[in-house]
Amino acid sequence: MVGLSDLLLYVNPRTYMTPYPLSATAIVALFNNVRAAPTLQPDKRAVAFNYNGDKVRGVNLGGWFVLEPWITPSIFGEWSSSQTVVDEYTYTKTLGKAEASSRLQNHWNTWITQDDFNAIAKAGLNHVRIPIGYWALAPLGGDPYVQGQLDVLDKAINWARGAGLKVMLDLHGAPGSQNGFDNSGKLGSVNWQQGDTVSQTLTALQNLANRYKGDTDVVTAIELLNEPLGQSLDLGGVQDFYNKGYQAVKSASPNFAVAFHDAFQQDFSYWNGFSGGKNDLMMDTHQYQIFSPDQVGRSPSEHVSDACALGPKLAATSEWIVVGEWTGAQTDCAKWLNGLGKGARYDGTFPQSSWTGDCKGKSTGTVANLSPDDKNNIRSYVEAQLDAYEQHTGWFFWTWKTESAPEWNMKDLIAGGLFPQPLNSRQHPGQCG
Repeated sequence: MVGLSDLLLYVNPRTYMTPYPLSATAIVALFNNVRAAPTLQPDKRAVAFNYNGDKVRGVNLGGWFVLEPWITPSIFGEWSSSQTVVDEYTYTKTLGKAEASSRLQNHWNTWITQDDFNAIAKAGLNHVRIPIGYWALAPLGGDPYVQGQLDVLDKAINWARGAGLKVMLDLHGAPGSQNGFDNSGKLGSVNWQQGDTVSQTLTALQNLANRYKGDTDVVTAIELLNEPLGQSLDLGGVQDFYNKGYQAVKSASPNFAVAFHDAFQQDFSYWNGFSGGKNDLMMDTHQYQIFSPDQVGRSPSEHVSDACALGPKLAATSEWIVVGEWTGAQTDCAKWLNGLGKGARYDGTFPQSSWTGDCKGKSTGTVANLSPDDKNNIRSYVEAQLDAYEQHTGWFFWTWKTESAPEWNMKDLIAGGLFPQPLNSRQHPGQCG
């Protein structure tokens, strides 16, 4: 909402200086034009969030500008049998640019709307993390991807502004794929760092930072690259990329914080000293306890204990550190979470796994249809993670909404009473000591 004080900000004497005297009629006309000015926005400020003193409480807007089959299985349903389309690359390649563009424009304009931003703010959150692929920012010849995401992202920035939310923009997919995951845009081998892929990634980052350098009242942070798979990459090269990416973002505006993923180096001390005099640097770590047989075999109380144990490690980290992705899920039951057509470790339907429990109610459906035990375990686990992750800079839950994965759907978890409202309310107090 724009009030009178906001309107007055737009009556800028420098804008309306003229060497000629204005008549009374002209002055009235000028004032009427100012009053009729379309879509006024609040004045933008240089410094927008205190990462030293305030906690990040955020959520990811997953499956929006970077497709993931498990978040929106309806988009991939027609290939559930053939399994020839498994990510955004094969989706756009199979459909062709015209049809893919038509379908994705509809998805981009309906999956997340201003109503979602308002609901996120109402839930007490203060940030959203928005994944975006390189192909939206610096498309490469020969790629099948389609563009148009940035027009909707522009709207999203204004929706966030109106809702009072801050935004971290996250480069979620790099040329060649930095991890081989479907959420990088292309499932398969890790070919980032080959050929010109690093310089192409830097170009995408520069374009992203330049586009939003005038929006640092809302876009407070840019993440250089999501989940580079450290064990498959040259870590020295990853650090070099981070250094160059930091410079690229900061050259666009000194008012961006710069986030970097830990490259799955779970010993945070690996990155000690990396800040090297850099200002506004933030480490991002992702914490899931479901992607190995050992993890899905843990009891609910063991999941809680492991989450609590992370708190002191976060607190001891020298840089700002956010848990940029985490979930209420204690299983990998969500349909296609492990890839289109693939089963779950939890119920033994994933290759080389054995049965731990039943995925009934957790594979698809809603929070309302979860068992009472599942509901209690999720609420307890969420509370423990909130208590642990706020021992340093804060957190972003993954993800705001899904079509049919109840353990991951924050919007539905809130509605079902499994995500605290207000955020500091506790049904299981003192779990982390």
